[in-house]
Amino acid sequence: MRLLMIGDVVGRLGRRAVKENLPGLVRDEQIDLVIANGENAAGGNGITREVALELFAAGVEVITMGNHVWNKKEIINYIDRENRVIRPANYPPGAPGAGFGRFQTRKGVIVGVVNLSGRVFMPDMDCPFRCADAILEAFKGKSSVILLDFHAEATSEKAAMAYYLDGRISAVCGTHTHVQTADERILEKGTAFITDVGMTGPQDSVIGVKKELVIEKFLTQMPRKFEVASGLYQFNAVVIDVDQESGRALNIKRIQNYE
Repeated sequence: MRLLMIGDVVGRLGRRAVKENLPGLVRDEQIDLVIANGENAAGGNGITREVALELFAAGVEVITMGNHVWNKKEIINYIDRENRVIRPANYPPGAPGAGFGRFQTRKGVIVGVVNLSGRVFMPDMDCPFRCADAILEAFKGKSSVILLDFHAEATSEKAAMAYYLDGRISAVCGTHTHVQTADERILEKGTAFITDVGMTGPQDSVIGVKKELVIEKFLTQMPRKFEVASGLYQFNAVVIDVDQESGRALNIKRIQNYE
């Protein structure tokens, strides 16, 4: 079976990239399940119900989030009602929504999708490693194919997580830094890994933001409200082949489409 993981969708331009690229990819690559990180999908900062529905209408089947999950207040009520939107599972107990779920592909195969946040250079969270252990225990006997969106800043933390879960999970896909890395591989025990899937959003930008605003902030060290850039888009994703019986990854390849 084949999974498609789309890198952080940023703003209106990122959503357009999804709409224009996804149907052809699903058809040509024979994708069984589409997952996208949507934590920057609404104006580059959070997500709303309307934006989530727009991504679902475009063909996304599961939306993962990250450290900006609560930036649009309306998501707090929506995420409890919509199980296709998951937030990092290592938020403390009592946070709205769920951090993982089981989703059925077009062929009827159950796939587990997990969202976790890193802790290095990130907001304080519960331990993602111990949280992953607890989730995998809950998946036992229910899902052989499991994908983790690990939303983290430090490349070392992402690699450590991938090796920690090697052989226990189908894929560890890093998100958050908005720059696609060229290190996709299958680890020794059968887990696919990439440090960062990349960004689906404005090409001519600093990780999705108008470049002049970011440059100004670096030059002046003054507060500056960031805005999503315009222009042409890029579409970053990975396609992962998985043996649906064993859950072992067979192949991972990067997708880089530019408008």
